[in-house]
Amino acid sequence: MRRFLNPYLERHLITIQLKIASRVVLQDFFSEDIIVGVDQAFLGDMVISGAVDLDSHMRVRDAANCVLIANFPYIPGFLSFREGSPAIKAISTLRNRPTLLFVDGCGINHPRQAGLASFIGVIMGIPTIGISKNVLCGRFDAPKRVGEASPLVVGGKEIGYVLKSMEGCRPIVVAPGHMISVDTSLEIAKKFLRNRKLPEPCWLAHDYARTVRESLRPLTREDFS
Repeated sequence: MRRFLNPYLERHLITIQLKIASRVVLQDFFSEDIIVGVDQAFLGDMVISGAVDLDSHMRVRDAANCVLIANFPYIPGFLSFREGSPAIKAISTLRNRPTLLFVDGCGINHPRQAGLASFIGVIMGIPTIGISKNVLCGRFDAPKRVGEASPLVVGGKEIGYVLKSMEGCRPIVVAPGHMISVDTSLEIAKKFLRNRKLPEPCWLAHDYARTVRESLRPLTREDFS
C-alpha cells in the first residue's frame, strides 16, 4: 500500500529535490580509475547499504556496508530520503573515493529529475549513473533485442535509455545521475555488462548487500538502538 506524506512535509522534500536537480551536471567529468557500485537490501525496518570498489577485472577489492533503522517510509519518488543516508555512509567508508559510482536507483529519470543516483552524486560531489528496474516517468519504445536501447523521453527531452540487457529479462533503465551525460551513461553501462541483467558494479553491490542482510537475520531492532 502506498504511504502518503502530509502536505507540508511533501512540499519541503520536493523543494530539496528541486535544489538537487538544479545542481546536476550532465557533462562528462569522470574517470574509470575507481569504479564503485552501491545497492540496498532490507530486513524488517533495517536498511542495509552495500558498497563495493572494483578493480579493472571487476573483482571486489574493497567493500563497506552501513546498517540503519529506516527513518522514512517507502514512498515512490522519495526513496532518496529512505536510502540516501546509509548509501552515502557506506560509500564514505571505502578506502578509495569513487571516480564513477553505479547506483541501483534512478538518476534524472525521476519526476523531479532527482532520483537516488542524482541525490548521492550531488551530495558527495561524485559522478554517478543510475540503473533502475522500473520506468518511473517518461515514454519509450520497448527494445526487442539484447543490446538494443530506446531513448526515454519526457517533454521532448531524453533523460535516459531503456536497455534490453539480457534475454528473458525485462529491460533496465540507464540514466545519468551527476557529472555524466545521457549518452555516455548508456555507453558505460553497456561496457560493464557481464552476461547478467545488471551491469557488474550494480550486481556485485546487490550481491554484497544481500550477503550482509543474511548475516544480520538473527539480530533484532534492539541491536541497533
